Amino acid sequence: MGAGGRMNVPPGSKKSEAESLKRVPHTKPPFTLGEIKKAIPTHCFQRSVVRSFSYVVYDLTIAAILYYIATRYIPLLPHPLSYLAWPIYGFIQGCVLTGVWVIAHECGHHAFSDHQWLDDTVGLVLHSFLLVPYFSWKYSHRRHHSNTGSLDKDEVFVPKKKSAMKWYSKYLNNPPGRFLTLTITLTLGWPLYLAFNVSGRPYDRFACHFDPYGPIYSDRERAQIYLSDVGILAMCFGLYKLAMANGLAWVLCVYGVPLLVVNGFLVLITFLQHTHPSLPHYDTSEWDWLRGALATVDRDYGLLNKVFHNITDTHVAHHLFSTMPHYHAMEATKAIKPILGEYYQFDGTPVYKAMWRETKECVFVEADEGEVKGVFWYNKLRD
Repeated sequence: MGAGGRMNVPPGSKKSEAESLKRVPHTKPPFTLGEIKKAIPTHCFQRSVVRSFSYVVYDLTIAAILYYIATRYIPLLPHPLSYLAWPIYGFIQGCVLTGVWVIAHECGHHAFSDHQWLDDTVGLVLHSFLLVPYFSWKYSHRRHHSNTGSLDKDEVFVPKKKSAMKWYSKYLNNPPGRFLTLTITLTLGWPLYLAFNVSGRPYDRFACHFDPYGPIYSDRERAQIYLSDVGILAMCFGLYKLAMANGLAWVLCVYGVPLLVVNGFLVLITFLQHTHPSLPHYDTSEWDWLRGALATVDRDYGLLNKVFHNITDTHVAHHLFSTMPHYHAMEATKAIKPILGEYYQFDGTPVYKAMWRETKECVFVEADEGEVKGVFWYNKLRD
């Protein structure tokens, strides 16, 4: 079956950091998408409404328990302890709600059930609860999957060429500058992307995920963008009523801090999936869908892999088959590794270390002299 005999990256193997940083092939692979699909057991593509909803119920139950414990017992703690307890609650609740976000993301890919209306209904409710415009992001994210790795058409974390670097970049090329960049990215990156398309592909006019008439969307998508906005406004109104009833501080502690954690993880996960020294990017002359889809990397978040429904360590399989439910992705990943061989990339570097390294090493992309034109690799600013 094509490259089925290749075992460059056997299932379960661990690569050293040096091996992980080795560039993956950028030439056309010796296998097809059909050959990859044949290696995956058929049941991995089957969606179950009952099983999908079980994850919704599981996540929301844990979130409700955490909410009950926090609101019932933290106010009873002495003030010094309560100041410590609320951030702990916020981080744990944020991790759980990131899992809820992932399920809504599955709905956007039609990976939740066999019924599009059900996927959109569940996705709209869950994403609106997390202040995400469901249809708006669904359509821009779909274009990301259609153009992954393209310097000209990809939608998010599109790297800049060296010639396009901003004048102030050199002043951020130091530890304090990188710390500031990471801090802003993880706290404000998600709302800035939704509102101003920061880190997204350039358009010929202002692009915003809340604007039905923005350049991101086509005429047939505009009505659903309005619906997304209604969902966000309804949630904002609910938060306003809660703030009036319980106080702004209560809303920030119970909902605001967990949401900040969710937003931070969304940006971090996406950043680390598509930013790595080993990954190529392509311009229009060289890009094709399969090589673009393979230009991503699986990461290891430890225990959080399960909390995040394995969106972290099965991202390569997800880009190849985005309608596959998350609960089959681990089995599918194991099945496709022998086919992909050296085209499969996994990096087990601890997340805190990886995000610092990638912020330093992956500043812009440029083509290597003498290499194939149209293929670009990450590089860093020199000190």
